[in-house]
Amino acid sequence: MNYFRYKQFNKDVITVAVGYYLRYTLSYRDISEILRERGVNVHHSTVYRWVQEYAPILYQIWKKKHKKAYYKWRIDETYIKIKG
Repeated sequence: MNYFRYKQFNKDVITVAVGYYLRYTLSYRDISEILRERGVNVHHSTVYRWVQEYAPILYQIWKKKHKKAYYKWRIDETYIKIKG
């Protein structure tokens, strides 16, 4: 499943931009400015479209990799009778 096929930018640029938005409280313009400082000229509306398109996909991938060890707890009650 290649979600990034036929895109103008590399998948690393897209995942970094979406990751910045999800991890930090940055605006789309701030992310665009950060990428511009690193040599990638991206308009803020492009970052918005990337977040709308790839945030759910990246969340599903992350959720598969970070499963909980136990999703159910089992509790057993034990009674001990002492001298009585």
